[in-house]
Amino acid sequence: MTAQALPRFLARRLPFFYGWVILGCLCCVGFARQGPAVATLSIFVEPLAHQFGWSRTALSGAVSLGGLLAALAAPLIGPLVDRHGSRFVLCLVVAVNGVILMLLSQVGSLWGFYVLFCLARMNWAGPFDLGIYGAVSNWFVARRAFATSVATVAQMLGLVAMPLIAEFTMAQHGWRGGWLAIGIVTLAVGFIPSWLVLVRRPEDLGLAPDRARSGTSGGGAPALAAEHSYSRRQAMGTAAFWLLLLYTVLVYPVQAGVSLHQAPFLIERGIAPAIAATVVSTFSATSAVASILCGLLPRRLPIRYPLALIAASLLASTLVLLAVADTAEAFLGAALFGFGIGGILTLLPIAWADYFGRAHYNAIRGLALSAQVLAQAAGPLLSGALRDWTGNYDRSLECFAVLSGLAIVAALIARRPAPIDSASAAPRS
Repeated sequence: MTAQALPRFLARRLPFFYGWVILGCLCCVGFARQGPAVATLSIFVEPLAHQFGWSRTALSGAVSLGGLLAALAAPLIGPLVDRHGSRFVLCLVVAVNGVILMLLSQVGSLWGFYVLFCLARMNWAGPFDLGIYGAVSNWFVARRAFATSVATVAQMLGLVAMPLIAEFTMAQHGWRGGWLAIGIVTLAVGFIPSWLVLVRRPEDLGLAPDRARSGTSGGGAPALAAEHSYSRRQAMGTAAFWLLLLYTVLVYPVQAGVSLHQAPFLIERGIAPAIAATVVSTFSATSAVASILCGLLPRRLPIRYPLALIAASLLASTLVLLAVADTAEAFLGAALFGFGIGGILTLLPIAWADYFGRAHYNAIRGLALSAQVLAQAAGPLLSGALRDWTGNYDRSLECFAVLSGLAIVAALIARRPAPIDSASAAPRS
């Protein structure tokens, strides 16, 4: 049986658009992606530091180095995903990450932890992101916002579940059992669906984006006019590319820096460890809510306005966390932070696809992803270093508040570029 035999059979027999099967598969992969997420690692920071004496800066460095590796790989991976599709790369990284996370249960040295976690983090930050959102952008245009929000919600569910799975297992079997459980969940949820049903583009099955058959609209959604597709070189010649890139560089240190250190920060403020783990999962739950709301936004609304709003949510969250003194304030700060993160994860992939088209989406996003993962690498390192230097997390939260404020400005001036084949056309908001 060829790789596309089952998809072709299902596409002919199913009474609905095969893209929804693709989306369901991507949800499974997105859930499984979250094993090496910083929110999950946050649960392991205290027991690893206690048993081995590793500093928070050292643990943060693994996140940062993994991000650096992803930054180097993403521009090379992007064009390959455009050319060959998401199936192979997603199957590979799910399998590799599942095995790596189980091997982390046997780690006994800092260098061993770095070798394993950096590779898992590289996969998390690069191939997973390109594979998931590249597939969504290929299969959906008119329904892109909704499909992207669903894929992001699945990842938020993974962020809710993985820290709780780790915390529950650690209570019974220690931190080694926690890593083992996370690895098993990764393999069980993510590999089989991606191996069986993923297909590169709807055109490979004789379909069209959003539609079950050429000329018909899936579920009554109106078909959009043909997208204007920029090459990577053409996209880099627009102001919109650099403004979206700047926005990315400003918000992602906040995302990763707060996520990794949220649990130890709350524990230092007097919050019990079990409650701190619940707070971490709460921010993931509100991220899911934000993702759903983003999927319901009218397509006519310029995306730069929601991007500014979620940057404002990040700003508010850092200010609340600076003042945390009790459990209620911890939950409020986590909720605001989660709302901003859910919006970022949902809206930025939509913005890149809407602004520059789907033909070269991964090649263009690969460049942006390099900047993104470098920014993510800088956030935890900055937060950990400032904590070790000053004895608390206040200075890092102040830095993150400034970055969030600048991101609001960048979003508001990032207008959609004019169609590439019509230089005289006025840019759209």
